[in-house]
Amino acid sequence: MKSVGYSDLYEKHGTRIICQLCRHYCQLKEDQIGLCGVNKNEGGRLKNLVYGKVSALNIDPIEKKPLYHFLPGSSALSLGTVGCNMQCPFCQNWQISQTSELDTSTEISPKKLVALAQEHGCQTIAYTYNEPTIFYPFAKDIALLAKKQGIKNIFVSNGMETPEMIEDMQGVIDGFNIDLKSFDPKYYKKYLKGSLEGVWDTLKRLVQKGFWVEVTTLIVPGDNDGDEELHKIATFIAEELNVSVPWHISAFSPNYQVEDKSYTPLSTLQRAKEIGQSHGLHYIYMGNVLSDGSTCCPQCHTTLIEREGYTVTENRLKEGACPVCQREIEGVWR
Repeated sequence: MKSVGYSDLYEKHGTRIICQLCRHYCQLKEDQIGLCGVNKNEGGRLKNLVYGKVSALNIDPIEKKPLYHFLPGSSALSLGTVGCNMQCPFCQNWQISQTSELDTSTEISPKKLVALAQEHGCQTIAYTYNEPTIFYPFAKDIALLAKKQGIKNIFVSNGMETPEMIEDMQGVIDGFNIDLKSFDPKYYKKYLKGSLEGVWDTLKRLVQKGFWVEVTTLIVPGDNDGDEELHKIATFIAEELNVSVPWHISAFSPNYQVEDKSYTPLSTLQRAKEIGQSHGLHYIYMGNVLSDGSTCCPQCHTTLIEREGYTVTENRLKEGACPVCQREIEGVWR
């Protein structure tokens, strides 16, 4: 049995170990810490330095993740640590994601977190706020205990999961919201310090493996709001994933290192939604703005789930299907 706080997702390479928690595949010498700032070669093993060290803990509507086709109207115990494997200059949680300083004054065990979820009637535990791949050893231990209590587990992630981790996640993690931040590999590498090709591969693997997946694109004015790029993103979702994968297009607001750009206009989100519809995407939602967040039947267009903000006001689904035309609606409904 592995020791608490250590991960099996690494490979020995001479005197170094290769971390397999994300697609950077950091090669770590003894006592060296990876790019994420929180995973270390300790004695030839991979030690997760944020195990048990929660920096953010809240109960959120599942819609806030955002996941609209995963137990709608339910609550998620949401938690994060510190650190990240990307450096997005507009990160809204930069205070915790862009630091590796640990608060060692308190620790919370997986068992206690699952008990909190039960106590507050949460049907899911969400690993979010900072990038959960970098604290996967902690998340996995929580998730395995949660599943024994009938609680599902979701990752809100930048999509840098490795193929090795995706294999390991089967039977552990139930659903994902993955950021597809751009369709320009150079932009990903230069400005975000990530790999677009890696995110493409992650998304395709997750869908192929049968995980529930929803995709979010933050529309940043001047960066990824051009028609050509939006068409490429919509084409990828439709042709490489599935037209039933929900696409959340969210409005940017000035934050962290990007305060010189304006808020994303509603007209831009509406244009992106029309582009998605032109590629046959069934479920497109606009985020960070006041808009109609309803889920409609792709076949007969009946309004099935009505939302006001993050609140479900009515759910007409009958055993996961449209009550009018009986079309099964893609998602996790129970």
